Amino acid sequence: MLGPTCSPIAMTIRILLQTTLPATEPDDWTIDRFSMLTEYLKSLRDEQGAPLCQVTARDKTPDANGSDPVLSTLSRDRFDELWLFALDVGDGLTAAECRAITRFHAQGGGILATRDHQDMGLSMCDLPTVGGFHYFHTAQPDPDPDRLAPDDIQTSTITWPNYHSGANGDYQTIIPTEPVHPLLIDQDRNGRVIERFPAHPHEGGVGIPAGNLHHARVVARGKSIVTGREFNLVVAAERVEHNGHQLGRLIAQSTFHHFVDYNLDTTKGCPTFVDEPPGRQVLDQPDGLRDIYAYFKNALYWLKPADIAPSQP
Repeated sequence: MLGPTCSPIAMTIRILLQTTLPATEPDDWTIDRFSMLTEYLKSLRDEQGAPLCQVTARDKTPDANGSDPVLSTLSRDRFDELWLFALDVGDGLTAAECRAITRFHAQGGGILATRDHQDMGLSMCDLPTVGGFHYFHTAQPDPDPDRLAPDDIQTSTITWPNYHSGANGDYQTIIPTEPVHPLLIDQDRNGRVIERFPAHPHEGGVGIPAGNLHHARVVARGKSIVTGREFNLVVAAERVEHNGHQLGRLIAQSTFHHFVDYNLDTTKGCPTFVDEPPGRQVLDQPDGLRDIYAYFKNALYWLKPADIAPSQP
């Protein structure tokens, strides 16, 4: 019998796309710049033509206590998945929000957590079951001392971790780890392995924290076009027992630029502080976007809680 915090078996996945930025900062990577991801998820249908998911996409809107009323009360009663775009540099999540996200994860909720270079997303360090999969500059650095050095040397204002996979608006060729994870298999194209992600000049660092080797694995790696060094793009963690609860599945992603409009279509524009010249590969070869959209769909299905059983893609 399902516990009081679990949803009954249903066909619809309730997903929260949430940034850690306030809605009052329009010249930033606010949620409206994730419109292509949002609309794609809303467009997905099951075999009967019904929507596969209910999508709520939002920025932070702090209440009188400084916490977001949705994020600070997050639970399986309302949502099944959280796709967290941590775009702050340390002050993006309050203690109440961290407690709610941790509780949601313990209720079996699936979480995709992503950030970017250096200390972007640093507030995730306060998420005990999520933040350990991310490496930062001033806290929780990569345990490999050889990686504590700049990779992207073209943007001098940004330091490690800052892996250069290519220009915004270009593609990068990903390196799947063996055996190929379900996240990288495009079922709509006869099981073809996904080969390309959007590129970005300074991706962040993700890895497997100590004590998680038995249920987490690196799914895909990228390769720096500056140093030739390989780095982790995606880490996936299976459901696991933790303090008497079964945690939901987790995806740790090296950069939110794999999801944002600007990297899927540079004509959508970007905040004024972005000064790296964009590439043209995505505009010239739009068919390559089928890979990243297949990945979005796979992530939606893979992260769904164990008590939800929609038809497979």
